[in-house]
Amino acid sequence: MPKLTVDGIEVEVPAGSSVLQAAELAGKEIPRFCYHERLSVAGNCRMCLVEVEKVPKPVASCAWPAAEGMVVKTDSPMVRNGRRGVMEFLLINHPLDCPICDQGGECDLQDQAMGYGWDHSRYREPKRAVTDKELGPLVKTVMTRCIHCTRCIRFITEVAGVSELGATSRGEEMEVGTYVEKALSSELSGNIIDLCPVGALTSKPYAFIARSWELARTDGVDVLDAVGANIQVDARGPEVLRVLPRINDEVNEEWLGDKSRFAIDGLKRRRLDRPWIRQGGRLEPASWDESFAAIAERLKGLSGEKIGAIAGDLVDAESMLALKDLMTALGSQNLDCRQNGARLAQRRREFYLFNTTIAGIDEADAALIIGSNPRREAPVLNARIRKRWLAGNFPVAAIGQPADLTYPVEWLGEDPRTLTALLAGEHPFAARLKAAKNPMLILGQGALARPDGQAVLAAAWKLAAECGMLRADWNGFNVLHTAAARVAALDLGFIPGTGAKGFWAMRSGGVDFLWLLGADEFDIARIPSSTFVVYQGHHGDRGAERADVILPGAAYTEKDGTYVNTEGRAQRGWLAVYPPGDAREDWKIIRAMSGVLGQPLPYDDLASLRRRLAEAHPAFARVGAVARGGCTNLSGPAGDPAQMLPTPFTPAIENYYETDPISRASPTMARCTATFGAPAALAAE
Repeated sequence: MPKLTVDGIEVEVPAGSSVLQAAELAGKEIPRFCYHERLSVAGNCRMCLVEVEKVPKPVASCAWPAAEGMVVKTDSPMVRNGRRGVMEFLLINHPLDCPICDQGGECDLQDQAMGYGWDHSRYREPKRAVTDKELGPLVKTVMTRCIHCTRCIRFITEVAGVSELGATSRGEEMEVGTYVEKALSSELSGNIIDLCPVGALTSKPYAFIARSWELARTDGVDVLDAVGANIQVDARGPEVLRVLPRINDEVNEEWLGDKSRFAIDGLKRRRLDRPWIRQGGRLEPASWDESFAAIAERLKGLSGEKIGAIAGDLVDAESMLALKDLMTALGSQNLDCRQNGARLAQRRREFYLFNTTIAGIDEADAALIIGSNPRREAPVLNARIRKRWLAGNFPVAAIGQPADLTYPVEWLGEDPRTLTALLAGEHPFAARLKAAKNPMLILGQGALARPDGQAVLAAAWKLAAECGMLRADWNGFNVLHTAAARVAALDLGFIPGTGAKGFWAMRSGGVDFLWLLGADEFDIARIPSSTFVVYQGHHGDRGAERADVILPGAAYTEKDGTYVNTEGRAQRGWLAVYPPGDAREDWKIIRAMSGVLGQPLPYDDLASLRRRLAEAHPAFARVGAVARGGCTNLSGPAGDPAQMLPTPFTPAIENYYETDPISRASPTMARCTATFGAPAALAAE
């Protein structure tokens, strides 16, 4: 590890570090535009100039390797003059757009110009102008502002894995854009807005909406997939205006999927803001007291076996625990959270978690994907797989419908017969898995949400055991969920008790009273007309259309809630804005209903409920952490691999942009669907 001196401070840095990284370790801030720690080094903005002893001119610190005995100055006259010269050149053609630029207040160029800019310009020639590029419904361009840092090009190529941005021409004629005009097809395209150090790339839906200093910032957790990306919710008054990623190296690094970022305009459309009761075949507005009375009247005299509840995909753990406790008080064990019909085993947590953890992908050296398209189901996690592939020596194979996952994949087949061949050792890739030091397997919902899902789960576990994925120091068996609420629900035991009715039975009329807690992702029309349906949720979606009583709840940005992501990490989001109208937080609605029924739940505030949550499962007491370990118990889940059907695996998600009530209500997501094309199945609907 080389030692060098930065402004009189001696630092020791890892071999291969740059001078810029050494300066940061010494506590010195180096201005930069093109450098980003998660992208390759370009060295083309020249703003990070420093002086190195015995080198006759300033050097770009981002591209200059740190060496033993090097003496670096970050604020000498040579450095200041060099940076001022660079800034003068950058501003030569930059338009005076600051008063109308959406990047105002968050612009790196503005910040650095305060330190190194002049109060006048010596440039008298006409300014360069560039035609704006059309990148689709999400990213707005004003390319005259572009300073050619190439961050967007490197991100789209390296991280997103879609080589659609590049630079054409050279010198003053250089332009950044798509080679052939088209919309960016990556599900991570919105991240180039955060990366752009100027106002060349901004959010198209957010254009001219607000200034950064007008917004109140609240930490949150994304619930539109199961990764649990850490987010910042920016609101003004009662309205959420923007969602940005927060850095968490163990979960999402600093990236965020486009649906999670842009679907927020669905939060203010098709909202349920008051209770409703169906009378004479029509839904009529009602008060809370009237709604509770109607529910109590219908429950009167019903035995527990005639009552059931289904939890949806976006629900917080507090609400599911409250509903489970209410159902238990009513004598019912008819509970289910698997509204896609997935055959998930709840007996051991290892059977339904992403056990390797998201960060653990970096340690794997071979992967097999079964019945999943991670690019659609979890774009941020897919970027992590691509990152590992870029590091080298990481063969990836898949069983399922072929798709572009942004990295090379060996498609072994489309149905469970390939899995049977791997188990029998008849397929060549089985030998590669066994030869790997840390092989991993990703089992998707497309493989589990089918009649033979239990057999597929058992076969996948058996394959993991035989290929060395299950050891005391490594667990390579992973289930990739698509629902943010699923793992918390399984942890809480929100599944049918012994002899009780599950999702299929309840949907088909196995109960007379059905409580839908934000459950919209199944064919509601199949619920018999004789079943009394209570829908509790925040959008007028599929469940609300069938409901006999509607109880308006709060969306994820409108309540304090706990969510557990696909790897089993409990995380909390916080209230950013209040629910609209008479809508209330879901657990409070259930607690109030329990009092009306004469079965009051034993908690009156959030703190008491969360203590009950921690008692229900230890994962909820370790907020922000995940217990990662190996596997010593190789006994698998119930199921016979021989019972697998030859039916091909189908993707769990056809249309990435519309998967839940919020994104289906979003005009921006509707434009994305129109731009990138709805699948045939959706078009037929």
